[in-house]
Amino acid sequence: MEIGLNHYLILSTLIFALGVIGVLVRKNAIIIFMSIELMLNAVNLAFVAISHFTGNIDGQVFVFFIMTVAAAEVAVGLAIIITIFRNRQSVNIDDISILKW
Repeated sequence: MEIGLNHYLILSTLIFALGVIGVLVRKNAIIIFMSIELMLNAVNLAFVAISHFTGNIDGQVFVFFIMTVAAAEVAVGLAIIITIFRNRQSVNIDDISILKW
């Protein structure tokens, strides 16, 4: 059996769905950031698969930019989480009210 584009897109959809479930269900901010990264990687997989099967390099260029934005998001997000943890001693989303007015 040959692995085709549909297989990659189904895998990408499943990984993206796991990331959405992680964002919606979990209360830990670090787990939520990991779920967001999982969703971004699922999109990257879809872009690379489509790029490979169409013979066009545009999808791989998008992946490069998505990875750059994801790295910046991780750096800023973890800095915010560390700052909140130092102030509140918790990374539980329910306990974080420091950003509210």
